Amino acid sequence: MAKPDFYETLGVARGADEKELKSAFRKLAMKYHPDKNPGDAAAEHKFKELNEAYETLKDPQKRAAYDRFGHAAFEQGGPGGMGGGFGGGGFSDIFEDIFGEMMGGRGGRRSSGGRERGADLRYNMEISLEEAYSGKTAQIRVPTSITCDVCTGSGAKPGTQPTTCSTCGGAGRVRASQGFFSVERTCPTCHGRGQTITDPCTKCGGQGRVTEERSLSVNIPAGIEDGTRIRLAGEGEAGMRGGPAGDLYIFLSVRPHAVFQREGADLYCTVPISMTTAALGGKFDITTMDGARSRVSVPEGTQPGKELRLRGKGMPVLRSAQFGDLYVRISIETPQKLSKRQRELLMEFQELSSKETSPESAGFFSRMKGFFDTLTD
Repeated sequence: MAKPDFYETLGVARGADEKELKSAFRKLAMKYHPDKNPGDAAAEHKFKELNEAYETLKDPQKRAAYDRFGHAAFEQGGPGGMGGGFGGGGFSDIFEDIFGEMMGGRGGRRSSGGRERGADLRYNMEISLEEAYSGKTAQIRVPTSITCDVCTGSGAKPGTQPTTCSTCGGAGRVRASQGFFSVERTCPTCHGRGQTITDPCTKCGGQGRVTEERSLSVNIPAGIEDGTRIRLAGEGEAGMRGGPAGDLYIFLSVRPHAVFQREGADLYCTVPISMTTAALGGKFDITTMDGARSRVSVPEGTQPGKELRLRGKGMPVLRSAQFGDLYVRISIETPQKLSKRQRELLMEFQELSSKETSPESAGFFSRMKGFFDTLTD
């Protein structure tokens, strides 16, 4: 069977530069890597083809020979004179770059002795705006893994100890030759831990941890905002075989309030007032978030949408002695279900009205009339 074209194998054009070659190889190699496709012979064969293609095309001299002579450049005695193989130095560097993370190269996740850091956990908590204003201490129950109290996290039955893995010699990884290069994989016997347990703990089954529900106290500071994340270090899932615990992240959401809307440290609320109060001026009381009653003065001739500011009556600023402000938006309510007398009074008022009484509407219709007069001319 004829070998596939190296450019087609990587899915790049013949003029592709080094960056394009590396990007294409990285994407496909991750997809077909044997560790991600255990037992898949087709994926393993594809992976070999990808490595051969990339190893050739990333080297300027080999690429030039391939462009001129094709695969014959690398056959024994071929025009390229490169029948001795590719060597492994250059490929190992990019191999570590691409697969280091997948093969346990992430620092801190797995340490010597097979210990693994526990997973981080997420807990969603909803609080009211009043609780965000005053702060609170909340008790939550979190189902998680904790260190086994029988084996103290070792995973081995009390009185016994884990033994060094005979397959990898404690390294957690094994190296296998595949044609012209070597592939390093997670040890299939100890799964990368470097140790095996012959006599596992009866309570945790050799895991070193058990599942249990814990009660935790969470401090919610005053002024906290919607979407804030609180980290509780070491309160996540217990580590494997005595490894360090992960962290617990509390994601807070604040429920919408029936009266107030929040923007940062400021609060807003809409208050409907009568038409006469807006025209003549007046006062009304409003209950603020601190539970106190504040008097709001409405100036004479107040228009819809006007905002009246109450300083320091908003939300507390997180970890600060400062407070935001409360803005009262005025909404003017039009009278409904008028009595005969009320209608008569309003009609009388309408007759006595002038441009000075309603300057905005008078100005608008004056401008509108001028606009149509211009069109008519």
